Amino acid sequence: MEALYVHIANKLEGIRFGRPKPSGKLIDLSELRSLDLWRAVFAEFLAQLLFVFLGCAATNRSSHAEIALAFGLAIMALVQMIGHVSGGHINAAVTIAMAVAMNITLLRAVLYIVAQVGGAIVGGFILKGVTPELLNKNLGATTLSNGVTPAQGFGVELILTFCLVTVIFGTTDPNRASFGSPSLLIGLTVTVGHLAGLSYTGSSMNPTRTLGSAVAADIWADHWVYWVGPIAGGVIAAILYKFVLNPYRGVTNLDEAINKLNQDETTVVVIPRDYFKGGEKLKPETTHIS
Repeated sequence: MEALYVHIANKLEGIRFGRPKPSGKLIDLSELRSLDLWRAVFAEFLAQLLFVFLGCAATNRSSHAEIALAFGLAIMALVQMIGHVSGGHINAAVTIAMAVAMNITLLRAVLYIVAQVGGAIVGGFILKGVTPELLNKNLGATTLSNGVTPAQGFGVELILTFCLVTVIFGTTDPNRASFGSPSLLIGLTVTVGHLAGLSYTGSSMNPTRTLGSAVAADIWADHWVYWVGPIAGGVIAAILYKFVLNPYRGVTNLDEAINKLNQDETTVVVIPRDYFKGGEKLKPETTHIS
C-alpha cells in the first residue's frame, strides 16, 4: 500500500508541475529548452558550494568524529534542500553513476558536473577568504596519510564510494515501498564513510569536493586517486544495483500493477471526486470491483 501512496504522490506532482515523463534517451537535446533542467543545474552548483564550505570548514582543529558528522549532516541537509529539484547528487561520482544506470541523460550529467565543479571551486575560495591565514593552508584538502600508497588510497576511495552510491540507489528507488528519509540515510552513510576513511585518504568519496579544496589550497598530491577511485566505485555500484541487486528488474511497474488491480475482484478504496474540494468533505468509500 505504501508503494501505491508514493506512486499517487509522484503522479500528482507531475500533474501540478506539468513535468513530462523521462524520455529514456541517453542524449536528449530537448532538455535544453526545459526550465527544470537549468533550475536543477543551479541547484547542484549551490549545493556543491555549500557542501564544500560547511564540510571543509569543520576540518580546522576538529576530531575525526566532528569532521565525519559535519560532512554527514551537511549532505543530509543539502539533499533535503534540493533533492526534489535536481536529485541532490552534489557529487560527480553520483552523477556519473546515475548516467551509467540511464536514470539521467548524458547531457544532464555533463551540465551537473560542470555546475558541481564550479560550485566546489567557489565554495573553496569562499572558505579560504573567511578563514584566518594561520588556518587556511589546508582547507580540508584530501591527501593520503603517511604510509598509504596511491593504490591503497584508490582502493579505499572505491569501496567507500561504492557503499555510498549503492545506498543512494537503494534508498531512492522509485519502486521501493518506503516512506523513510533518503537524505538521513545518505547523510549517515557519508558519516560512516568518513569515520572509516579519514585516517587513510581523508575520505573524499566525492571528486568535486576534493577539487574545490585542492584549487583553493593548491594541494594536488595524488589528486587522481580522488577522481578515479570514487568514479570507479560509483560505476560499479550502478551496474551491480541495476543488473544484480535491483529486486524490481523485470517486475511489473506500478502503472501496470494498478491496472491489474482495477481488473481484479477485490476490495479497494474509492475516493469521491469532491473529496479534495472545499466545503463538506466526503469520506472515502469501500467498494468491490466486479
